[in-house]
Amino acid sequence: MNYNFYLPLTIILSLTLLIPFLFHLSRYIGEKSKQGSGINGVYESGIKKTYKDSFERFNIKYYLVAIIFVIFDVEILFMFPWAVTLRETNMLGLVEMFTFMILLLAGLIYIYKKGALKWS
Repeated sequence: MNYNFYLPLTIILSLTLLIPFLFHLSRYIGEKSKQGSGINGVYESGIKKTYKDSFERFNIKYYLVAIIFVIFDVEILFMFPWAVTLRETNMLGLVEMFTFMILLLAGLIYIYKKGALKWS
């Protein structure tokens, strides 16, 4: 019987059991801290104290800008394969891409007219 077939499965299963065990073991090996000592301590990012509640709501403008970014990012993702296959698609591919870009430009004009890009 060929046991080399089971070698990758054995490695994955042993790592699946070993890694959580090591994470759990690191709890007992690591440095112990006093209860509550890290509340106002310095974080890795340099923040010394938080001044606001962590459940504070963000302004809706941030979400709108994120959605607009995703829309135009997807547009770029569609344009890369089009640029690579432009010679094969000839005039039809060019017309289709310009139609797509005009529709997205119409969306951008609509967003601008609705005032989604204004911060005031």
